[in-house]
Amino acid sequence: MERSLSMELVRVTEAAALASARWMGRGKKEEADDAATSAMRNVFDTVPMKGTVVIGEGEMDEAPMLYIGEKLGTGYGPRVDVAVDPLEGTNIVAAGTWNALAVLAVADHGNLLHAPDMYMDKIAVGPESVGKIDIDAPVIDNLKAVAKAKNKDIEDLCVIILNRRRHEKIIHEVREAGARIKLIQDGDVAAAIHTAFENTGVDLLLGSGGAPEGVLAAVALKCLGGELQGRLLPQNDEERERCKKMGIEDTNQVLYMDDLVSGDDAIFAATGVTDGELLQGVRFAGIKGTTQSVVMRAKSGTVRFINGSHSLKKKPNLVIRED
Repeated sequence: MERSLSMELVRVTEAAALASARWMGRGKKEEADDAATSAMRNVFDTVPMKGTVVIGEGEMDEAPMLYIGEKLGTGYGPRVDVAVDPLEGTNIVAAGTWNALAVLAVADHGNLLHAPDMYMDKIAVGPESVGKIDIDAPVIDNLKAVAKAKNKDIEDLCVIILNRRRHEKIIHEVREAGARIKLIQDGDVAAAIHTAFENTGVDLLLGSGGAPEGVLAAVALKCLGGELQGRLLPQNDEERERCKKMGIEDTNQVLYMDDLVSGDDAIFAATGVTDGELLQGVRFAGIKGTTQSVVMRAKSGTVRFINGSHSLKKKPNLVIRED
């Protein structure tokens, strides 16, 4: 992949964030998601690549755009797989709370897991704890391993978990061990990424969430030197059949980083929609909009934080076309 593709992809997430941020706190998550999706699709048309959506808004008959299999880009440039979540945290934006993101990831063709829309059990850590975790190990063992790797006591650890009834056992075990917990309502892509940044205060992610979000988070952690392990959790025969079509006969199989995103190169980009520990959300003032984004590349290990100031008058559709 060309180095310049990183900055092109930031334009895509910026557009999605600017469009969806207009709906912040207005209680309309579908409208926010539609705005992000439309803006993201619009800007993708200008990106010099031959992209194919492998994780998107649904199957062709379920989504009008950014559907699985859709072709993106100008038709010239690198051939890549594309994973998108135009608005990771629709409920977050509707309520005006923390850590909504516009996110995407690309990798060379054939290198991203085509994760079906189902649950995935996950464990994620930052660089210090790579190789120390095991999704099949008891919670206490993983806590001890991460604490040792980070030269902390278990009581110093902060574990981030989606606040769901299905996680009651995990929450109980973490509390029994003495570690601290940060419960979140939504946004487990951001949560996984936070494990790789010391300033967020998060050491470990545990619990189940969306499988597509697991692949997006794995790309980010690959760029950051972290680790995510996952296991698909099909709920019925239809979902089990979808796993088989992906080539996963044994749904008890642990998915490691190379299963989720293979090869030596991948790019992850995200723009804050609402404020979070890592990125500031969109700000509007008259005809100006400001954004904060992060873009990472696995091959180089480069992580860039980008502040953008956008003239909404000059870019009413969030893109200037050259033709």
